[in-house]
Order: sequence, then C-alpha cells, then structure tokens
Amino acid sequence: MTSCWAPGAAAQVSYSDNPKRKLSWTLERVDMGRGWVGVHTGRTNAVVAEGIADGRVHALSGYRHIRHEPPFNLASHPPSRFDLLLTGGTEPDAFVEVKNTTLLDGDVIRFPDAVTVRGRKHLLLLVEAVRLGHRGVIVFAVNRPEGRAFAPAWELDPEYGTALEWAARQGVEVLAARLHHNETGIDLVGAVAF
Repeated sequence: MTSCWAPGAAAQVSYSDNPKRKLSWTLERVDMGRGWVGVHTGRTNAVVAEGIADGRVHALSGYRHIRHEPPFNLASHPPSRFDLLLTGGTEPDAFVEVKNTTLLDGDVIRFPDAVTVRGRKHLLLLVEAVRLGHRGVIVFAVNRPEGRAFAPAWELDPEYGTALEWAARQGVEVLAARLHHNETGIDLVGAVAF
C-alpha cells in the first residue's frame, strides 16, 4: 500500500457488528489528493461483475450468466476457484480472475504491490482453462483515478511479470479496467491501456 496511504490522508471506513469478525472496522478507501483509491479488495469483484453485466467490458460482452467463485478442479492441482465464470454466450465460457490494482509508479499503475505466489498460481490455472477450450481472462481493476496505463510491477515481483507474459502467449486474455469512486459507490468506467 505504499502509493495509497500517507499520514493525514482522508479515509473512509465501514463498521460491522458481526461477532465472527476479528476486527469491527474495515478500511474502504483513501484519498491521496486526486480522488479515492479503493483499498478494500473485497469490493472489487462485484464491481467488475456489474461492469461486465452492463456491457462496459467490451471484450467480455455477450454472456448471459455470471457465476461468482466457480470451482476449477484439475487432478494435477489442489481444488481452486476463480473469481467469475461467464456462460451462455456465443464464445466459449470464460473463467475470469480479478486483481485489485492500486500501485502507482509515476503515471503507470502496476500489479502486484508485493510478491505474489498465489497470483502466479492463478495465471497457471488460467492457462489450463485455455488448454481445456475455455477463455482464460485476467482483469486488472485499476482502483484509483491516476495512471495512464497498466504494467506488471517488474521491480517488486519479476517472476509475476514473466508469468503474465508467458500466460498471455498461451492465450490468456489480459485486460485492465478503471474503477471510479463516487459519493455512493464504485463503477467500472472503461479500459486502461496495457
């Protein structure tokens, strides 16, 4: 969170009285001076799914059904889940993995913001989905107003950058989409250059 937190920055939090939670408060978003940065990763998948359903992700339009957290099990891997499964379209079913993306580096938004073994595993599974005849799609949800383009965070996790390039060569579709925060919520507003 190095580029989305600073002493004195305005922040919004949410409260939950659920006794099963470890903490009652959740950091939702931070204003770094140019607009809200969405740091609550649990919100991102629903916003992206809504954007897909509304036709705002053109590469994923035409599907009638969106399923959340679909299982993806292979004999050679432990049981896994993707974030979304799109079905009922004219193209093959699409397994979609969504990554909340907030790291600002100059005018480029990067992912990941820390080394991610789990993120590399998701890329491998998306490649397997493509090999089985499905679409494998990764959506980098740019959850801040700045940044003209998206790129891997090569300096933080070069292995992830290499894995992302490899996955794209194997047929995994790489998309980046901007999320915009307003007073009452978050909307997916369009594509970001990769």
